[in-house]
Amino acid sequence: MSVKQIGSGCPYKASITREPFLFYEMRTTAKLMMDGLSDDEIVQRIVAENLFQYPTERSVKRMANACVKRLRGMDDMTLVNAIATKPMDVSRQVCLYAMMKEHRLISDFMLTVIGEKYRTQDLSFGKIDVNTFFLRLQEQDDAVATWSEQTVQKLGQVIVRILVDNEYLDNTRANHLNPVLISSTLENSLRAGNDAYMLPAFNCFS
Repeated sequence: MSVKQIGSGCPYKASITREPFLFYEMRTTAKLMMDGLSDDEIVQRIVAENLFQYPTERSVKRMANACVKRLRGMDDMTLVNAIATKPMDVSRQVCLYAMMKEHRLISDFMLTVIGEKYRTQDLSFGKIDVNTFFLRLQEQDDAVATWSEQTVQKLGQVIVRILVDNEYLDNTRANHLNPVLISSTLENSLRAGNDAYMLPAFNCFS
């Protein structure tokens, strides 16, 4: 599957090095959103009480805004509620979907690398898979081609950490993928909306 077949044509962004998976922050923000607070009120509350336990008010505010944006990007309050209230494995999986919705880079990786491995039942995984993904991306996208080697390395580390956080990998040195199971909450939402094409990223092909 070509990377160009995936996504809406939005640009690839390297900002996930500054705004990675953010599970704890997303769960905290989702709970406030389900309490009926406005976006501004959510950010103000997080900053005032330093709910993220960050060292500076500026960093708290920036990440609070990032979480609000990512949650709103799903356009599905059922999924926001799932992040806020469901067991941790389900909540994390929905957070991954939210990240895929916001970042074409994550969506493409999860579909063209992880989804393809599940489709072909090749559960081997290593640094070469991440490197090959970025090499292919750099050949296809002029903006990505300008990213420094250091940036690409950091992005690769973030991606691997996301896989560990969602139990696709046992740890950062694991050499095989675990067979994940999509939650019914997320599967139903993907099928009901226009995102059923993302199902292979969660080992779902039926």
